[in-house]
Amino acid sequence: MSDLGLYRNLDEMAPWNDRLQVLEVIGVTDEAPDVKTFTFRSDNQTWFRYKPGQFVTLELPAEPEPVMRTYTLSSSPSRPFSIAVTVKAQAGSVGTRWMFDHLKPGARIKAYGPSGDFSLHQHPAAKYLFVSAGSGITPMMSMLRWLNDCAPWTDVAFVNCARRPEEIIFRKELELLGTHMPGLSLGFMIEERSSREGWFGHMGRIDAVRLPLLSPDFREREVFCCGPDPFMRAVRGTLEASGFDMARYHQESFAAPVIEEVPAPFAMPGEGGAKAAPDAVVPVRFSLSDVDADCLAGQTVLQTARASGVRIPAACEFGLCGTCKIRKLSGEVEMSHNGGILDHEIDDGFILACCSKPLSAIEVEA
Repeated sequence: MSDLGLYRNLDEMAPWNDRLQVLEVIGVTDEAPDVKTFTFRSDNQTWFRYKPGQFVTLELPAEPEPVMRTYTLSSSPSRPFSIAVTVKAQAGSVGTRWMFDHLKPGARIKAYGPSGDFSLHQHPAAKYLFVSAGSGITPMMSMLRWLNDCAPWTDVAFVNCARRPEEIIFRKELELLGTHMPGLSLGFMIEERSSREGWFGHMGRIDAVRLPLLSPDFREREVFCCGPDPFMRAVRGTLEASGFDMARYHQESFAAPVIEEVPAPFAMPGEGGAKAAPDAVVPVRFSLSDVDADCLAGQTVLQTARASGVRIPAACEFGLCGTCKIRKLSGEVEMSHNGGILDHEIDDGFILACCSKPLSAIEVEA
């Protein structure tokens, strides 16, 4: 039967959720050197509900063991029948290189998400500045595509930096959007010229001189930034030095934050219940796997699961991506996350296994 025969109206389909899903590849597009966009549809006829700028975690069946990789969606939720990730293969890439070599139309992979709060929907404003470098352009593209579909008059300054002209991802589409969106201003900057393509635009790196050239009124804008860590540090430093209100600055990063360990005080009897002692062994019940295990002092639920042969998918392992989200059925945990779980999910009983340490005997769905 033709794929056209599978068409269903949106109100006849269930929305994609943040649990395990299976995606089918329906398109692979070359965007720039070592950059490809992979477009997916749902394998079970669901539609995609997410915020522009959010990310998903893909489970890639590489050898000898599957790897989990987190990628920002470059597609827009205003077009809910498919999603896309745009990825760059670095020299040492494992997961991305596997995608380049194996993901063809018709292939299927597991996915978790969507997750993340790096979205203009979290910070509505009259004027935006999207500033990115390299593949950090992907959440900006998701947000700009949404604006083009839903609010094309929005005032957006879109700044992207690349090493060479041919490495500017989505350049042709951005230039086309520039003719359709009256409030969109584009600013490209490269570091070095190329023999493949002429260049007459800005050159160098973002600093206190070049940022006002690319966006003269940047102090009046809500700023979203994404790119390599040195790039984001430079942007942040430039804004701080200019007197910019940093409450209006937002950046996306998948690097683990530096956290200084501070010993937590243990409650005394009668002070709201005692926490587990530092040398205690706490029972953990994994209900779906029918496994009982002991969580050693200082271990997380994820570490206990691995030691017991229970598989809980995990990617970042510092509480950001949300891939290891599971439901806690009973007991208490101490959870120190970095935004990978929402308050209402915690209220519903979910925890992140990677950053949750049992304080009492617990039972979880895993």
